[in-house]
Amino acid sequence: SAIFTYVDRVYYISLEFYMGRTLQNTMVNLALENACDEAVYQLGLDMEELEDMEEDAGLGNGGLGRLAACFLDSMASLGLAAYGYGIRYEFGIFNQKIVNGWQVEEADDWLRYGNPWEKARPEYMRPVRFYGRTEHTPDGVKWVDTQVVLALPYDTPIPGYRNNIVNTMRLWSAKAPCDFNLKDFNVGGYIQAVLDRNLCENISRVLYPNDNFFEGKELRLKQEYFVVAATLQDIVRRFKASKFGSREIVRTDFAHLPNKVAIQLNDTHPAMAIPELMRVLVDEEKLDWDKAWDVCVRTCAYTNHTVLPEALERWPIDLFQHLLPRHLEIIFEINRRFLQYVASKFPGDNDRLRRMSLIEEGGCKKVNMAHLCIVGSHAVNGVARIHSEILIATLFKDFYELDPHKFQNKTNGITPRRWLVMCNPGLAEVIAERIGEEFVRDLDQLKKLLKFINDDAFIRDIAKIKQENKLKFAVHLEEHYKVKINPQSMFDFQVKRIHEYKRQLLNCLHMITYYNRIKKEPNKHWTPRTIMVGGKAAPGYHTAKMIIRLITAIGEVVNHDPVIGDRLKVIFLENYRVTLAEKAIPSADLSEQISTAGTEASGTGNMKFMLNGALTIGTMDGANVEMAEEAGEKNLFIFGMRVEDVDAMDAGKGYHASEYYNRIPELKQAMDQIAGGFFSHKQPDLFKELVDLLMHHDRFKVFADYEAYIKCQDKVNELYKNPKEWTKMVIHNIAGCGKFSSDRTISQYAREIWGVEPSLEKIPAPDEQLK
Repeated sequence: SAIFTYVDRVYYISLEFYMGRTLQNTMVNLALENACDEAVYQLGLDMEELEDMEEDAGLGNGGLGRLAACFLDSMASLGLAAYGYGIRYEFGIFNQKIVNGWQVEEADDWLRYGNPWEKARPEYMRPVRFYGRTEHTPDGVKWVDTQVVLALPYDTPIPGYRNNIVNTMRLWSAKAPCDFNLKDFNVGGYIQAVLDRNLCENISRVLYPNDNFFEGKELRLKQEYFVVAATLQDIVRRFKASKFGSREIVRTDFAHLPNKVAIQLNDTHPAMAIPELMRVLVDEEKLDWDKAWDVCVRTCAYTNHTVLPEALERWPIDLFQHLLPRHLEIIFEINRRFLQYVASKFPGDNDRLRRMSLIEEGGCKKVNMAHLCIVGSHAVNGVARIHSEILIATLFKDFYELDPHKFQNKTNGITPRRWLVMCNPGLAEVIAERIGEEFVRDLDQLKKLLKFINDDAFIRDIAKIKQENKLKFAVHLEEHYKVKINPQSMFDFQVKRIHEYKRQLLNCLHMITYYNRIKKEPNKHWTPRTIMVGGKAAPGYHTAKMIIRLITAIGEVVNHDPVIGDRLKVIFLENYRVTLAEKAIPSADLSEQISTAGTEASGTGNMKFMLNGALTIGTMDGANVEMAEEAGEKNLFIFGMRVEDVDAMDAGKGYHASEYYNRIPELKQAMDQIAGGFFSHKQPDLFKELVDLLMHHDRFKVFADYEAYIKCQDKVNELYKNPKEWTKMVIHNIAGCGKFSSDRTISQYAREIWGVEPSLEKIPAPDEQLK
């Protein structure tokens, strides 16, 4: 049979899919929104009320999980035969309550009332094995005495945008086999055996709530192997069957697998796909190692999402030995052959061998999952240009020198369906009135808006939509937070997971500084602001929880100070999630993207704000760099150290917080207030750990950017006083958003990594085919 050079199917494997709600997105993509609104109205119901009853599918922590969701939308809209594979967590990301200023977590029982979008597929149930031991026999290696868990698939439809294509997201749920624990010499422990079924069904019970942090727990490694083993059985089954839906085995020559299948690993979480594919090919399909390895590398590709060392997955070898003994043997063999290859290219460079090994020596030997992914993949990419450059210059430098052609960049994007058409119909409408509706499929067309940059009617329309969105969100806030909002104030948002590197603390210092300035000269004309911060802290991340407590404490003081009035409000947005983002982002005037340069791999919230008519204040980090390039650097409020400055500081005299504290009076005043209990009268030393952190071991150099940040915020205030010039800058930003569509991102993955052509063709609807 002919060797096809195009790939049939793309498998996007991710431990997280942060989907949010599905109803409105489905109506938008199927062009059914008006019809449904009307039908529901005829029944005496209200569509918005109905939409508000749906639970978020919160099967993700933040950027990485939401990216996977945007990618599913784009893959379907571009006509790719792509499947999203993950885990059907019974409990997604926790719901966040703020109680007395502190974060309290509660379980997200999102399936309580059932999930109408999923269909269980018990006919495709798959066994997944754990534990046991290996036996080396004349006819190959056997993995024996294993414990079996069944993987039950649930399919969720992913409709493309008005192209009559529907793809599938398949999430696996863990089920105990019927004979679980009963076959074991279990003396009269029948009841206990049945109760123990819970133990193996725990695999799909709950999402680990860490963002950019690795926690080496056995249950998590089980989850990672579970999704990979089940998914690969599906991939192999489909590869072997000739026709769609047929179960008859036709194809057995695995040399063709890379021409038929592309597997994309969303970070290292599904890294076990590499040794598992090798195990299937070598132990089960009896390929020789070299052929199997060639197939594996040409099939897999890996996306890196962070350079933070605490986020990199390093699994202890003893845990591996216990849980997946055969996979550990395979990893050792991959490593042995790889190091042999490195030694042949760099003879005598033993330090290089040590740095590049998949096994990290030391107190406790560990498997470096990123190294496994690089070695086992034909393509490795970062998620913004600056991030990809940092990867090859630092974290993966040795691997780049060995194999430069492997490394690529794929700057992240967002789906304009959910993040413009659906969440901001007013803005989508005024854009469509000027340039037509094609921009929804081809976001580059937004640059046509530059023709209207001096069109007073267009400027007015853009400003009017923003004001309407602000009023609507102000009502939402007053209902939920009982705070009166000044809708004329600048809506200033920092919404993202709470993390030291994202520098919510820098934002806090600005809040306090602005408060102090108003207090000092209460009769001056100040630009009014409502500063909103939202995001969840990982339950075990003490510092992040203290940051939330500081924000709520600042709010308690600022919001009740009669001298301040409605000129400054500080609000912590409780339980930030996809659905709250859809309400908040269209109302934003200012987007805070203030991570230390070199720490935020890309960011995607930054793109959502830009597309919805907010201006950005940010550092030259992640995709901010490319946003400034697309919109014109003068149309963003860029401040602070660049990567080069951070590197120079680390290489030179280092960062000394006290130097800034002693030199900058407003910074000293703010810090003394935090330290002295101004924001915590009842517990004056409540924030002493945070103060100690900022003064003595701040990895993220908050004070080094304080002065530039405050000056930049002054510029923001000045421009806001001139609504027309502000809105013109907004239009420049919206017009520069084309690059940040996930359609562009996915087209690049398709052409440059998967070897498949995206298409905007519509296939005929089922009723059209009958004609």
